[in-house]
Amino acid sequence: VYQTTLKTPISCTGIGLHSGEKAVMTMKPTEAGSGIAFERTDLSNGARHFPARFDMVSDTFLCTTLRNASGATLATVEHVMAALAGCGIDNVMIEVNGPELPIMDGSSEAFVFLIECAGIEVLEAPRRCVRVLREVSVRDGDRVAQLSPSGDRSFRCEIVYDNPQIATQSASLDLDREAFKSDIARARTFGLMEEVDGLRANGLALGGSLDNAVVVSGEKVLNEGGLRYENEFARHKVLDAIGDLALD
Repeated sequence: VYQTTLKTPISCTGIGLHSGEKAVMTMKPTEAGSGIAFERTDLSNGARHFPARFDMVSDTFLCTTLRNASGATLATVEHVMAALAGCGIDNVMIEVNGPELPIMDGSSEAFVFLIECAGIEVLEAPRRCVRVLREVSVRDGDRVAQLSPSGDRSFRCEIVYDNPQIATQSASLDLDREAFKSDIARARTFGLMEEVDGLRANGLALGGSLDNAVVVSGEKVLNEGGLRYENEFARHKVLDAIGDLALD
């Protein structure tokens, strides 16, 4: 199995979900072994560079945020990371002109589209992989995350919400490019209507709208057209997990 990158650079423009700021993002091909990294073009020198690694994560409240050694941050990287993992991209530089990546429609679909438009180039270097050798679990109250040895890349998520529309849902995925694109990539981020005012009062979800998030009020989904998938809420949690685990 060989490493990959993009064939050509490709860009998109959108809004930061939490910042509400316009975000311009460009994905560029890089050489084998360089891995995935982000750069904030509005910053200079070392403050602009963010390797996509787990030890760079500084916050996971409502999005995944990276912080580098200079103290600069870059938020909402999980949907792009999920798209790169789902499409099998190993090496890419992602430039963005501010503190947050664009949310697009709240899913990974637009980023998958960009990757497919740019094309995927196979490099003459073997892919390095992490193999899970023993079961590892982390518990936080009644929430549990667990990794187990397996011959496949399989994800399963169960969520429980005190809301009649979301309630208890589960979703599973054996990760390959086609399954990711058809079964998970279009699942959108979601939130409860009664939480919106509180989030915005705390400087969050300033760019949120029905164009980039599923909003639930009681038993009703407020988005025109409703949900894209059965169990879309649990599917989106799988999407986020894929993105976070891609931070190696």
